[in-house]
Amino acid sequence: MQRETLRIRLSNGLSLEGVRCHGGAGTPAVCLPGLTRNARDFEDIAPIIAATGRDAIALSLRGRGGSDRAEDYLTYHPAIYRDDILEAMDILDLARAAFLGTSLGGITTMLVNAAAPERVAGAIINDVGPELAAEGIARIVGYAGKTRAEAASLDDAASQIRAINEVAFPGRDADFWRAFARRTYKENEDGSLVLDYDQRIGKALTETPPAPDLWPAFASLKDKPTLVIRGAISDLLSPAIVEKMRGVHPSFAYCEVAGVGHAPLLDEPEAVAAIGAFLKTIV
Repeated sequence: MQRETLRIRLSNGLSLEGVRCHGGAGTPAVCLPGLTRNARDFEDIAPIIAATGRDAIALSLRGRGGSDRAEDYLTYHPAIYRDDILEAMDILDLARAAFLGTSLGGITTMLVNAAAPERVAGAIINDVGPELAAEGIARIVGYAGKTRAEAASLDDAASQIRAINEVAFPGRDADFWRAFARRTYKENEDGSLVLDYDQRIGKALTETPPAPDLWPAFASLKDKPTLVIRGAISDLLSPAIVEKMRGVHPSFAYCEVAGVGHAPLLDEPEAVAAIGAFLKTIV
């Protein structure tokens, strides 16, 4: 399956990194990663999406992966990400797309739909809601931009990642954590590794204004095909929040991934099956 690397130059001067997995003429899918993540998180699911007859386009938000770092870290904010993605869609000539958003990517998806509902054909929201559980927020604020940025080797990087994320992926072996580290770090010229995101994202979490009220943004999806995926041991999207979400959007499809916390990697069999079935409803 053909993969194409994208470099999307925005009018604000920043460029976003993207990867397009070519799949056909169906409504394309735009994949948005989480807070400290990047487009590589969709390496496994993108070919599966493309096999449904549509292009899968994974984008790294500003400050992550191969996307440019912002001069002003206060622009690391959901409303800015929304605007970046809408402009990127214009540049890529995407009039309309299905969205797959993990965590922050899911929040951005809600905001895109609230601002420009004609651009969103349907939404897959991975382990996030319009309300966030305090336990999960505390854990994320505790590590984002505050952990050691460099690692001497892949095994060192894997050890660091495991220390932060084992609560969400208990019982995984060393190969799992090495693969996780490869998607989280980039290699320097001297062979050392560094976290592949702007560490100032952590400062932005506590210094920028809070995201707008997300309940109206989530409610704006009520007439759209929507799939909510939750890790069964997630500390960010609780069962109680899921039930509140049903109060404003009773018809969304739901998938719970056993033995996984925040957030499912989307290579789990139940997640793959749910995404494939959902996308069949969006031609």
